[in-house]
Amino acid sequence: MACPNILMANLDTDSAETKPRSLNPNQETPSSSSRSINETVNGSHEYTIKGYSLAKGMGTGKYIQSDTFTVGGYDWAIYFYPDGKNPEDSSVYVSVFIALASEGTDVRALFELTLLDQSGKGKHKVHSHFDRALESGPYTLKYRGSMWGYKRFFKRSTLECSDFLKDDCLAMHCTVGVVRSRTEGPKRCSVTVPPSDMGQSLKTLLKSGTATDVTFEVGDETFKAHKLVLAARSPVFRAQFFGLVGDPNMDKVVTEDVEPSVFKAMLLFMYSDELPDANEVSGFDSSCSSTVMVQHLLAASDRFGLDRLKFLCEAKLCEAVTTDTVATTLALAEQHSCSQLKTVCLKYAAKPGNLGAVMQTEGFAYLEESCPSLLSELLETIAVVDDESRQPSKKRHPNSSNSSPPDEVPVDAIARRTRRRLQ
Repeated sequence: MACPNILMANLDTDSAETKPRSLNPNQETPSSSSRSINETVNGSHEYTIKGYSLAKGMGTGKYIQSDTFTVGGYDWAIYFYPDGKNPEDSSVYVSVFIALASEGTDVRALFELTLLDQSGKGKHKVHSHFDRALESGPYTLKYRGSMWGYKRFFKRSTLECSDFLKDDCLAMHCTVGVVRSRTEGPKRCSVTVPPSDMGQSLKTLLKSGTATDVTFEVGDETFKAHKLVLAARSPVFRAQFFGLVGDPNMDKVVTEDVEPSVFKAMLLFMYSDELPDANEVSGFDSSCSSTVMVQHLLAASDRFGLDRLKFLCEAKLCEAVTTDTVATTLALAEQHSCSQLKTVCLKYAAKPGNLGAVMQTEGFAYLEESCPSLLSELLETIAVVDDESRQPSKKRHPNSSNSSPPDEVPVDAIARRTRRRLQ
């Protein structure tokens, strides 16, 4: 108990000694500094309007818009009003605005909007905040849907006789600069932290075969792995090795209905958390495309409960849809509950320019046999696509019976096949 008393006595003495020193006018006080930095995070978007003349007549205050694009952590979109935004202008001007398309409060930004001269002369129409000092500072958008732009962006009659309109097409370039503020103080140290290499290290462990404790027989090939790693990544392997009816002493597993190269790709993903390069996976039938490989890998990921791998494969297949692969990919999406991939395939196959060719593929015959219910959904999608393609002509010629029909598609053939399959 003596030590605490001594400590307290020392503290009291030290405190009493330091108080007079704090009042010493000659004592030097440490200096400090900081700075506030205001800057913009900039991003651009190219927006093209094809079929400008078909957009006219939709009505004052109505607009067509670009796809959303992200700058500074917020989503933005370009709104083009072919008949103007202001009812008082009676469609004399076209209006263009840049709108905040995501949630946000008091978002401060600079804008540049350029209507491109398509004659090659470079005489673009530019409205910019970036090349001049703004008296009242950056523009503030209060909430989602707030916008900056011009109600009288261009007189329509002048625009339609200008070099800005070519082949019934307009092109715009938009730049958004979101204002960011930050405060910097003195840095006590600067240590560069390298990115994680855990995935690469585990992949090296797999390839070396060090301390493996299970062997998979897949077709004519064998693969060695670590049960703990597999169990950590896959609920299927976790149950197989360590579940209630699992066998932790199992050292050999025969895996059927999976190509060896697909199983190898799956193992590489489980260790690295990345899709393997094509060079890392050998032995797959060289006549098969990478799309077919990803299709097989998606099915394997669903079988072994690897959700991230499944989403990666789904995203890759969405980008690789073609006339030759769309039918088999659609069947795969239906069988493995890939809703986004299914939607992409249905819309692609339903396009008038694609449908006839798709129906001639072997994949479409497989689709009829394996997933006949999808034919009904394909018919529904065709109806939606056809209706969307007719809308502009309906608005411009509501009483016309001589409108040119859309490209002929073999819809009746699909309807007949659907009826046969569903009877």
